[in-house]
Amino acid sequence: MKFSKLQATGNDFILIDARTMEREWSKQARVMCDRHFGVGADGLILVQNSTSADLRMRLFNSDGSEAEVSGNGLRCFAKYAIEKGFAGKMSARAGQSTCFLTVETLSGLRKVKAYMSGNEVKAAEVNMGLPRFRPEQIPVNVPVDIIPMLNYPLVIDGRELTLCLLSMGNPHAVTFLSQSVADFPLAEIGRKVERHPMFPQGTNFEAARVLSREKIEARVWERGVGETLACGSGASAMGVAARLLDYVDRHVDIILAGGTLSISWDRADEVLLSGPVEEVFTGE
Repeated sequence: MKFSKLQATGNDFILIDARTMEREWSKQARVMCDRHFGVGADGLILVQNSTSADLRMRLFNSDGSEAEVSGNGLRCFAKYAIEKGFAGKMSARAGQSTCFLTVETLSGLRKVKAYMSGNEVKAAEVNMGLPRFRPEQIPVNVPVDIIPMLNYPLVIDGRELTLCLLSMGNPHAVTFLSQSVADFPLAEIGRKVERHPMFPQGTNFEAARVLSREKIEARVWERGVGETLACGSGASAMGVAARLLDYVDRHVDIILAGGTLSISWDRADEVLLSGPVEEVFTGE
C-alpha cells in the first residue's frame, strides 16, 4: 500500500488512493495513525470516486471514528489529488495559477481553490459551506429557543464555560477566554466537553482569545483525536462565533500552535478557509 503524508498548519494526515481498494478502514486508521507503531497522523484520508463531484473524500480519525469533514484535510486532499493528476481544473489569471476541485464529503460538496507554484500546490482556499445553528443540525440536546446559541452555560469540574454552539458540517463548541489560551487546561476540559451527554455525536472543542478585530489565538480539541496543532473546521467555527459576537471583522486570522489560518465570513454566505499545505513524505 502506497501512501503520502501531508500536513496543513501541523494537522497531519495519511492519504491513500483508495479508488480501487477496499480495507477495514477504521482499523487501518488506528494502526497507521499510531505515532509509535505506525506512520503517525491525526487522521487517514481516502481518495475515492464520486458521482456528484470530482472526487470523494473519506476521513477516519486516529481512533478509527469517521469524521464528516475537515478543512485542513480538504487542503491536503486537494494537493494530493491535483499533484497526482487525479482531478482539477487549471486557470491562470493575472499571473496567478489556480486549480479548482469539487469534493464530496459526508457533510456535502465542498469546493477547493488551490494556489499553484509550477506543478505544486502551496496553499488552498476551502469553501466550508454555511454554518448551522439549530440544535438538531449540530447536533446538541439543549432546551433553548434562542438561535444561534452564543452563550450557553456549561460547568465542567467546577469551571464555568460559556459556549458558542454551531456546526460547520461537524459539531463545534467554542469558548472565549480572557486569559492566554496557553494557561487553559485543555487536556482535562476538552475530553469532558467532547464526551458530554449533551452532544449525542460528541463535539470538537475550541478555546479562543480575541487579540484584536483581525486576530484570535486558539487551541483545539478534536473529536476522536485529542488536542491537535490546528483544525480547519474549528478555525471556521471560531471565526463565525466571534463575528456573531461582534468581536472581529469579516476577515480574521486564527493563530494556532501549527500556524495561522485565515477565515472570511460576511454573516450571510459560505465560510472561506485558507492556509498553507505541504507534503511531508511518501512511503509504502
